[in-house]
Amino acid sequence: MKTVTMADVANQANVSKSTVSQYLNKRYDYMGEKTKIRIAQAIEELGYQPNIVARSLKQKSTKTIGVIVANILHTFSTEVSRAIEDACNMEDFHTIICNADDDPAKEKKYIEMLRAKQVDGLIIFPTGNNRELYRKMLDEKYPLVFMDRPVAEIPVSSVMLNNEKASGLAVNHLINNGHRRLAMITASTTENVSPRVERMEGFKKALHSHKLPVSEDYMKSVEPDQVNGTLEDMWKLDEPPEAILAGNDLVLKEILQFVKQKDLNIPRDLSIIGIDDVPYASFYNPPLTTIAQPTFQMGTTAAQVLLNKINKKQPADNLPDDRFEPELKIRESVADKGGVQS
Repeated sequence: MKTVTMADVANQANVSKSTVSQYLNKRYDYMGEKTKIRIAQAIEELGYQPNIVARSLKQKSTKTIGVIVANILHTFSTEVSRAIEDACNMEDFHTIICNADDDPAKEKKYIEMLRAKQVDGLIIFPTGNNRELYRKMLDEKYPLVFMDRPVAEIPVSSVMLNNEKASGLAVNHLINNGHRRLAMITASTTENVSPRVERMEGFKKALHSHKLPVSEDYMKSVEPDQVNGTLEDMWKLDEPPEAILAGNDLVLKEILQFVKQKDLNIPRDLSIIGIDDVPYASFYNPPLTTIAQPTFQMGTTAAQVLLNKINKKQPADNLPDDRFEPELKIRESVADKGGVQS
């Protein structure tokens, strides 16, 4: 079959090729409504498909960005990615979302693949271990934004949560409700992933501010499949924790499985707060108190910063590091042990 060209559409609609081009690029300022209708009908009747590659080369833009998330299983990742997609769609940009599985090698492969596809910019939840690749993109003034975590000595615009405050809100709420033996479990900090490190640091600072001891037995950073064993060790202590802060949604899931396995009652036997307002938190039995991140606002901001860089509205080396504020969602998973209500 003969390929339908823009010239064929122009002939069918009785307009010039430049008018068809303006229509395809949504430049309607001086185009009459009847002309638009004729072009639309010609495109449909002929089955015309624009040559995206040719248009991209001509415009020096693919109208596409890449998003590389650290772990797509996190509620945070999926909600932020949705917000990025919504914001880009409003500007007629497409998104390609890739999952790095917290693996630097996989992240590197996706960066190289997306750049080979000539995406106009990248939003990365960085593993942190591809510093030379990040620096190369900076040197080339390639539009780049980091989400959720910065990378030391890599001056890239980063959109993040105030992680220390997130832990502080949880600790204050637990202490104000009479708890004193507080534990925290985060995912592994072996790779120094900043949100995990900052949340643990915020936990320690909050305990210090209330003049409570910081016990290494109550603070653990482990892989999700090690959470159960970590909790088993805590429950063998002479004084097991009476409240636990889960550093993220995957850790929270493991803690809830342990609670079910041990037939513990929330909050009578154990009070729980999770960082990340997971979808099931409000209807779990009992409803779970959480620390919520403004995921959609964060994703929208990351997209806007990147699109501004792509459209040259913001210099590539401008660094608006946005720290977003967490919110305590009080529900029923924290027992009142006679403290002052927060």
